[in-house]
Formats: sequence, structure tokens, C-alpha cells
Amino acid sequence: MSSIQHIPSVVFDRFRAGTVIPAMPLALNAQREFDAVHQRALLRYYIDAGAGGLAVGVHTTQFAIRDPEVGLFKPVLTFASEAIDGWCTHRGRQIMKIAGICGRREQALQEAGFAREVGYHAGLVSLGAYDGADAIESLVDHCRAVAETLPVIGFYLQPAVGGRILPYSFWRAFAELDGVIGIKIAPFNRYQTLDVVRAVCDAGRAREIVLYTGNDDNIVGDLVTLYVVETANGPQVVRMAGGLLGHWAVWTRTAVELLSDIQQVVDKGGGIPPALLSRGARITDANSAFFDVVNGFAGCIPGIHEVLRRQGLIDGIWCLDPDEDLSPGQLQEIDRVADAYPELSDDAFVARHLSQWLS
Repeated sequence: MSSIQHIPSVVFDRFRAGTVIPAMPLALNAQREFDAVHQRALLRYYIDAGAGGLAVGVHTTQFAIRDPEVGLFKPVLTFASEAIDGWCTHRGRQIMKIAGICGRREQALQEAGFAREVGYHAGLVSLGAYDGADAIESLVDHCRAVAETLPVIGFYLQPAVGGRILPYSFWRAFAELDGVIGIKIAPFNRYQTLDVVRAVCDAGRAREIVLYTGNDDNIVGDLVTLYVVETANGPQVVRMAGGLLGHWAVWTRTAVELLSDIQQVVDKGGGIPPALLSRGARITDANSAFFDVVNGFAGCIPGIHEVLRRQGLIDGIWCLDPDEDLSPGQLQEIDRVADAYPELSDDAFVARHLSQWLS
């Protein structure tokens, strides 16, 4: 039996249609211990904002949760799964629960098995543990093994935050695997993005493998682009259906509105309104501040935390690594974009519901 069959149809249909999937940050207190109250509030926020899925145990959650001395991988995944189910039941909804799957074969299979056990629907598979010396066949075999346990979402993670270059030949072979339901394309590179799109089309899987943008630097551009790829079997047409993004861990309500606006434009056909492209440029500028682009993404996670802290969704910007903090000048950049683009924030939405989420 395919691992895909355990995904509820209402959840899978929404994933295929395209939705907002934030990458969940980790809530900590001043002692850098897990903060259950604020973690629960964050999860409730994403659900009420309209997200159709959540990714847990990914880069934004901090890969260090897997360190033996930290010991948070299983507790965080279990807590998040139960909290999502509880609030979704309260709201009469279901969303896709995606677990980050890391490490080489043995670790990845253990993580995938645990994730399925505690109720996750799919695994976002990072190949950062493999280096350039590993053959493409080894990477493909790794993904095939994981897909036997848990439906797989491929992950092209940029090298600046722990990923590796994955050539067309990898994605072409990956696209033929059973159990693959989607790909998060996040190399922050247009050429590498096209490698993935072309590989999926060449494999004849454009109708089966759902593409999600993870390019936080080009969110609107990715979502409005119609890709027409010439293949041996004729032209294949594909779009990126939605976004699985660290950027969408903040200001999530307006991200949901953005995707809805884009989907309406796409459904109508015709040209892309210039105002929508301008909105995309503003979002990219905001992302540059949150992700600390000027310092090579060093303050990426603290930058996300700072936006959530200002809204009261978490208590502080603490990371598991005491040295991971905002970069010099990053706070001023976040001030700048918050002042320049108030229409991108969802501060009023959060303020209306915060006390309920924290209860």
C-alpha cells in the first residue's frame, strides 16, 4: 500500500490546490527552554489565519532540536501534532502536518517513522547531510526509502542555510519515485528553480507532483509564473501551487490573502496586474530585513522571532544557540520595513485574537 493513502482526502486536495504552509518557529523562554504556552499560541494563530498546512522540525524550527543534548525533536513534533489536532477539531478544520526529515539514511528513516507514528501526513526531506562526494543515486535511494514510510516532499534548500546544490539529474530521477507528492523549491536561485520545474515536466509528473515555492526572495514572482516546458512528449504546463515558507511564519493572515488574490488572477487568465508585482517587490524587501540578507542570512531565525515578539506571539527572540541573535543593523531594518509596509502586516488580526490563543 502506498504511504500516500494515509493522507485524508480533504487535506491532500487542499495541498494539491495550493495553500499557505508556514514553517513553524520554535518558542523558547529566557532560559532557552521549550515554551509550551507560546508554541501553542503560534500554532493556533497559523490555523486561524487560514494556513492549509504547517511544517514542523524544519530550518525555521531550528535543526538543533535534533542535538542529543537538546533532545527536543520528539517532544516538539509530538506537542505540535497534538496541538494542531486539538485546535483544528475546535475550529472544524483539518490541515496538512509536515515533518522535517533530516540526516543520512538511518536517522532519516527513524525520523520518518516517528513522524508517521505521531500523526504527520508527509515529510519534507532535507539532503544537507550529504555532500558533493555522494553519488546522485545515493540521494535518490535515500528519498525512495523515506517514501516507503511517509509521503515525501522534496526540498531544494539553499546552501547558505544548510542545503546543497542538487542538479537537474537528481530532480529528474527524484520525480519518478513513488510516494513523492510535492517539492519545495527554495534555492533562492532562478536557474536552479528552473532545473526542478523542467525535471518534473520531463518526467511527465507535472499533474502529480505539486510544486511549492520556498524562494522567500521571489514569492509573488514564483506564484504568478506559468511555466511552459518543451518535453519529448510535447509541451508541459505547470505553476507553483502555493508556498511553504519561513517568511510566511510571520504576517500569515496577509499571506493567505495574497495567495487568494493570486489564485483569483490566475483563474481569470490574462495579464498580471502591475500592482501585484509591486506588492511582490515590497514583500521581497520585507524579507530582506527579516532574513538578514545583508549578513548572509545569519539573523534569519532571530529576525522571524522579532516580528512575532512584537505581536506578542512569543516572549523573546531566543534561539537554542546563544550566539544566534539579530545582526548589527537588523533591528533597524525590521523597523524600516514595518513602517514602510503596514499593509503587509497582520497586527490588527493578531491583537484581536491573541488572548484566546494564549489561553
